[in-house]
Amino acid sequence: MTLNDLIVDKPRKFLLFGGKGGVGKTSNAAAAAIWAAEHGRETLIISTDPAHSLSDSLNQDVSGGEIKIVQGVDNLFAMEVNPKKEFQKYQAAVSGESFNSISPPLPIPDLLTDLSGLTPPGADEALAFSKVLEFIESSEYDLIIFDTAPTGHTLRLLSLPELLNSFFGKLLTFRLRLSAIWDRFKSFFSRGETVRDDSLERLEALKKSIEAASSELSDPNKTSFIVVMIPEAMAIYETERLLSTLYEYEIPVDHIIVNMIYPDIPDCVFCRSRKTMQDKYLKEIQALYSEFNITKVPLFNDEIRGISKLKELAGILFE
Repeated sequence: MTLNDLIVDKPRKFLLFGGKGGVGKTSNAAAAAIWAAEHGRETLIISTDPAHSLSDSLNQDVSGGEIKIVQGVDNLFAMEVNPKKEFQKYQAAVSGESFNSISPPLPIPDLLTDLSGLTPPGADEALAFSKVLEFIESSEYDLIIFDTAPTGHTLRLLSLPELLNSFFGKLLTFRLRLSAIWDRFKSFFSRGETVRDDSLERLEALKKSIEAASSELSDPNKTSFIVVMIPEAMAIYETERLLSTLYEYEIPVDHIIVNMIYPDIPDCVFCRSRKTMQDKYLKEIQALYSEFNITKVPLFNDEIRGISKLKELAGILFE
C-alpha cells in the first residue's frame, strides 16, 4: 500500500505524522494535506506541536487556535492548537470557581483547590491533544491530518487516557466524595441559593471523550500513523521508541518516510561523506523496517516553504 492509497484509493479519516524533531514532519504533513485537498477531500491539518511551524511551512498565518482557510488551495483548512490556552480552560474548569467563591468554615475546599492545581508532566501538550480529540469525535471534514509534537511529547499524548485513569482518576473520586459531603454541610450555613460546582462532571466528560476518540485512533480502517525520519543514528533510535509506543497503544502504523536523503555529488567531498554515512543507515532502515512501506525523499536544494514547494514535495511523496 502506498501513501496515495491512504488518501485516494483506500482513504483514511485521520493521518498522524510524527517523529524526532527536525526531520521534516510539518513539511510532509502539509504536503499530504495539499495533495488530499487537491484530490477533492475536504481536509483539515492541525498542528499540536507546542513549537509550531505549520504557519512557516504554509507561508501564511494559521496561528491563534482557530481554524483558518489556507489560501491558494481549495478544500484545505489549517489550525495551530494553542496548548497554553487550552490548559488555561482546563484549569478554569477544574478549579470550580463557584465552589471556591464561598468562604467555608472548614479548610476542605482549600485542600481541593490545591489538589486541582496540580499539573502532571506534559499536561499542556496533553490538553492540546484533548482538543484534537474533539475533532476526532465530531468532525465534518473528509480527512484530518495531525502534525504531532516531537517524539517525546507524542508519547505523553498517546498515554493521556492512562494518565486520566491514574492521576486524575484518583483526584476525581476524591473530589467527588468530598464535594458531595461539603455541599450538604454548606447548605446548613447558606441562606441563598448554592451554586453547584460541575467541574468534576466536565473532567469525567473529557475522560470519556478521550477514551472514545482513542478507539477511533486504533481503527486501521480510519487511522494511520506515518513516521517521518532521516537516515541518521539518533533518528533510528527515536523511531524505535515511537514505534514501540504506537504498538503499545495499538495505533496503526505501516508507513515510514525517510527524508532529506543526500544526492550523489562526486565533486563535493562533504556531500560524498554525508551520502556514505546515510547509505549505511538506509541499509539499516531497510533491514529494520522491511515490513513497512518506505518512501524516500531527497534533500531539496532550498527551503520547503509555501504552497508551490509543498506541491513539489507532494509529487515526490504520492506520485
